[in-house]
Amino acid sequence: MIISIHRWLVIVISVLSVLILVSAVTVVDIKHQNRKQFMELQKLYKARDQLDDEWGRLLLEQSTLVRQGRIEQIAREKLGMVAPDSTQIVVIKIKKYEEN
Repeated sequence: MIISIHRWLVIVISVLSVLILVSAVTVVDIKHQNRKQFMELQKLYKARDQLDDEWGRLLLEQSTLVRQGRIEQIAREKLGMVAPDSTQIVVIKIKKYEEN
């Protein structure tokens, strides 16, 4: 009977030791995964900040490019366009169509 109790204690201690070891390995693995995910999150935050900066620069560039003076300058320089003289302007009046 003493042998069976001793054998039973050895089995219980062995099982508990294995469970403790598995638990410890699981904790280490979860912490490692957590660190990797945190580093990935930091990279994504950095990429987001860079994209926000680029977006701001693009908005500024867009506002510069669509200014009326800028459009007129490009039309003159690249397309050779000029404003017409008052003698070249023709005003067309459109008569309204009335139903009777």
